[in-house]
Amino acid sequence: MQDLLDVILVKPMQNHWLALSFENGEKRLFDVKPLLSKKPFEPLKQQHVFEQAYVFAGTVNWPGNIDISPETLYARSVAA
Repeated sequence: MQDLLDVILVKPMQNHWLALSFENGEKRLFDVKPLLSKKPFEPLKQQHVFEQAYVFAGTVNWPGNIDISPETLYARSVAA
């Protein structure tokens, strides 16, 4: 079983991608587009909201209590 890895850095990119750095040193890319039609992620369709991504408690968060679990971010991301 994969250990839970915290996100330590997030950088929002064009076309709703996130550049992520994990505590083990890995850099990965995560495509948020598949989530945009689902609650609570719909506000992230607006680029200015999407760009407000920040790291809190080891995962990516946005204003309005929107977050994605670190295990999802890791499992569904690709190596950068």
